[in-house]
Amino acid sequence: MTLALLFDLDGTLIDTADDLAASLNHVRQHLYDLPPLSSIQLRAYASRGAAGLLYAGLNLKPEDAAFEKAREAFLTHYALHLTDHVRFFPGIETLLERLENRGLPWGIVTNKYQRFSAPVLAYLGLDRRAACVVSGDTTAHSKPHPLPLLHAAQTVGVAPQQCWYIGDDHRDIDAARAAGFQYAVAVRWGYLGDKPIETWGADTIIDTPEQLWDLIAAKNQESGIRKII
Repeated sequence: MTLALLFDLDGTLIDTADDLAASLNHVRQHLYDLPPLSSIQLRAYASRGAAGLLYAGLNLKPEDAAFEKAREAFLTHYALHLTDHVRFFPGIETLLERLENRGLPWGIVTNKYQRFSAPVLAYLGLDRRAACVVSGDTTAHSKPHPLPLLHAAQTVGVAPQQCWYIGDDHRDIDAARAAGFQYAVAVRWGYLGDKPIETWGADTIIDTPEQLWDLIAAKNQESGIRKII
């Protein structure tokens, strides 16, 4: 059997928190004449996109009258500064190289809309390497709905029961469960949100990408997946 690894993007493969925080601070300054917040203060909300950051930094909710104007200002700024500070998390590049060298397909399933995900992935060269990229507007639903993950599995050509999903938010684990994926992995190096990672119901929690590689090797021995290590 073939194993496929599917990853969340922001907070799992790449660190985009500084660029997202900069866009939130742009809105704070230009629309509200407020001082900037540190990216450390905003980091936990980075996986939640514009809505999460606008709530964290301005207490704005989608139903608020001022929300849409602030959201448009945020997205306009972010579109121009997608790659100012973006970087891989330590160990991710080595992990992806290992997967590729062993012939294991890997892909990306993100809630980031395609107009933002595509330039970032092109800048990092991931668009040419991933077996699939499913963005937030690729399917009719976004995570935690299972459809994006099921679409990714179909694109890669691997049954959901042979797919793993790796992410840094409880919605990632919920989506993996709903899609019937074999394994749901939570990463402690990500943004994590406001819900303790131990309560997400992940099959395992890892601290480094190296641990994911070790986990693949261990599960390979247990389940009889074709030899990959």
